[in-house]
Amino acid sequence: MSHEPPNAPDAASIDVDVPLDDAVVLLVDDNEQNLELMQAYLDDLPCRTETAMDGVEAMERVARDRPDLVLLDVMMPRMSGFEVCQKIKANPDTRDTAIIMVTALNEVPDYERAVESGTDDFLSKPVNKLELITRVRSLLRVNLLRKRLADLLQNRSSPPSG
Repeated sequence: MSHEPPNAPDAASIDVDVPLDDAVVLLVDDNEQNLELMQAYLDDLPCRTETAMDGVEAMERVARDRPDLVLLDVMMPRMSGFEVCQKIKANPDTRDTAIIMVTALNEVPDYERAVESGTDDFLSKPVNKLELITRVRSLLRVNLLRKRLADLLQNRSSPPSG
């Protein structure tokens, strides 16, 4: 017995427009050329991009700016991408931040370590523009839809004021 009203669309047929205009992407890499390249690639998306040059600066930016997605280099001075990812995912205030690890490492143990750190996805260097844009857009949409759903559920469960 279904509790849905008659003629209700099923979840698969609902096309939800998710504007990315308010989305913030943090790019983290200790190589300035890599940052500039990824920033140029992401110019095709309507989101805002911020940058950090190492893991410590990335953690400061995440705490201050609350980006929707972090593109995170693995090998960096002061704090590795693995450590940054673990810290972001361990913090209840930031754990829903989407993370794509970007790495020149291509051994299976490196990918396993990235997954164990909590990454949502990973890209290999050199980064392919189409692959970068597609994955960033997809993860941003999922993240923004999750936030929208959480807001809707919160509003539904709040008692009416009046």
